[in-house]
Amino acid sequence: MPEPVQKPSGNKETVVRTLLVALVVSLVCSSLVASAAVVLKPRQVANAILDMRRNILEVAGLLDPDVDVDAAFARIEPRVVDLETGAYVDDLDPETFDPADAAKDPERSVEVPADIDVARVGRRAKRALVYLVRENGEVSKIILPVSGYGLWSTMYGFLALEADGNTVADITFYAHGETPGLGDFITKPAWRVLWRGKRAFDPSGEPRLQVIKGRVSEDDPLADYHVDGVSGATLTGNGVTKMMQYWLGEHGYGPYLQSIQRGGST
Repeated sequence: MPEPVQKPSGNKETVVRTLLVALVVSLVCSSLVASAAVVLKPRQVANAILDMRRNILEVAGLLDPDVDVDAAFARIEPRVVDLETGAYVDDLDPETFDPADAAKDPERSVEVPADIDVARVGRRAKRALVYLVRENGEVSKIILPVSGYGLWSTMYGFLALEADGNTVADITFYAHGETPGLGDFITKPAWRVLWRGKRAFDPSGEPRLQVIKGRVSEDDPLADYHVDGVSGATLTGNGVTKMMQYWLGEHGYGPYLQSIQRGGST
């Protein structure tokens, strides 16, 4: 006599059904997330560009809450610079050139030698973006993207110089992970004011701009190059100093700024 066929138990059917439902839900959710990422990507890119333009306008002294950011940015002239020669590169479109992307490409980047990598840059693109502000056809400010490691993080900002390529107009940091209440002094308006009018280079052309420990005294012979530090945030201040040393030096914007100081490159 044939044995009776055993039917799946109710528990087994419940488990199978639960797994199938979970699989379907997972697939649906994955599709929704993927679709949302594709749909939102252009908006995210546009917001990133808008935020970057806002920071550039701020350090240039051109940010006006009553003026559309894109309209105000029309006064800014982006240029691509060859960091080795200091000359402008005219065969690259500044609107599409991405130094961060270029830094990942061995063909378009260089490894910063360890003995001069005080800012812990690692690799940098061979070419960089700079931003010029013109008034009546003449350059009035030069804005340089800068980055370097502080206590906990890489700090990203912009240094604005006057047309002479030496006098500091302003500085701003738009991304960092420094300690709240201490290292984040780099974003405070009162500290930024201290930079204005400082000199980036000494008469011999050496970068001298630095954040010191404590306050700059009136009788400090190097007061023109020194900026107040903040107690308890010395390592963040040191990081800013090293950032200036690297990016104003020969391996950074040094050749470009030297060319400007000689009357060229604008």
